Amino acid sequence: MEALRPRDAQDVENAVRDALTTGQPIEIIGHGTRRAIGHACATNALLDLSALNAVTSYEPQELVLTVQAGASAQEIRALLAASHQEFAFEPMNTASLLGTPPKLGTIGGMIASGLAGPRRVKAGGVRDHLLGVHAVSGFGESFKAGGRVVKNVTGYDLCKLVTGSWGTLAVLTEVTLKVMPKAETETTLVLVGLDDVRAGEAMVAALGSPFDVSGAAHLPKAVLRGSIDALPGSSATTLIRLEGIAASVAHRVESLRRELLRFGAADRLDRSASAEVWEAVRDVTPFAATGPLGQWPVWRIVCPPAAGAGLGQALASETGGEIIYDWGGGLIWLALPLSADANAASLRARVGAIGGHATLLRATDSLRVAVDVFHPQAPGTAALNRRIKLGFDPQDIFNRGRLSRGGATT
Repeated sequence: MEALRPRDAQDVENAVRDALTTGQPIEIIGHGTRRAIGHACATNALLDLSALNAVTSYEPQELVLTVQAGASAQEIRALLAASHQEFAFEPMNTASLLGTPPKLGTIGGMIASGLAGPRRVKAGGVRDHLLGVHAVSGFGESFKAGGRVVKNVTGYDLCKLVTGSWGTLAVLTEVTLKVMPKAETETTLVLVGLDDVRAGEAMVAALGSPFDVSGAAHLPKAVLRGSIDALPGSSATTLIRLEGIAASVAHRVESLRRELLRFGAADRLDRSASAEVWEAVRDVTPFAATGPLGQWPVWRIVCPPAAGAGLGQALASETGGEIIYDWGGGLIWLALPLSADANAASLRARVGAIGGHATLLRATDSLRVAVDVFHPQAPGTAALNRRIKLGFDPQDIFNRGRLSRGGATT
């Protein structure tokens, strides 16, 4: 496959203009770690951004980072950690789930996929922390949106549009992100033995409390299989995380334990064990590609949190699949036994009925051909997305076919 490796933003602009002239669609990659998500792009030309990997500006005292899109996400996290800072939205590392090398992945891929972790319930998603972008449109023109401060948007917020667009709107060359101080400490409360519905009630109660919860997840008994060392045994486990200054966390933990007594006595995980557990929840390691469920397709389902437990129970019962709940029940990971269509039709009917959507995040190549990876859109939403696509990339040059079967991006 032909690969173009631009050295700077001008090279990207030139490559896009050449593609427009020849009518050649291009697939945009960084390290290629998320290429197995979505449909295969209808092209044999790669635009490899891995050489655009510089840190343009980092001002820890201002909590602002500007970096080129091809920069290593792991290296950037290490840079932030040296100043006791982090991305508050806790970006997912898909390596375990997809079976890719663990230390790869780029900042551009992090934004293009928009996959936030457990702290999204408190801190918001990726798009909430993206302050500005420099990019090249499908007209072959460089543009910038946003800036280096939070209140910088007039008119359309283009930063929010490109986040989670899977590279179908523009080629990101540089981004500016808000970063946050790392918490001094964290503690996780553990409730054992709750069924899914009761666990859902406990998570909703914790998130609705005044105790500033930063994570709420539930792992049914079957899914543990000894895959998380910090959680001994195999009982169903409900996890509630609190972070912040040590004195504050200690006070809030005890207050929340009393609040949750009606669900049972809660044990505690110390900082290191808590961090290990939430990394496993973030990266869905019980469904790791190298584990017992590594050959099963995996769905990522977003739904109203109050409906999550009922939906998850019904799906697990109907399909024989296994479930992980995050975001207080608003995010469901579902691993399914192998089948021709991964139960797509019935699953999406159930999810759509409660206002949710489902993405087939891990699947074989043949399954990605047979099933829509991304949730089919309502006619009005699809029409709006087509207009947005035409405004950014009218010739469908970027990642053609990534979002839908049939070789066209909608």
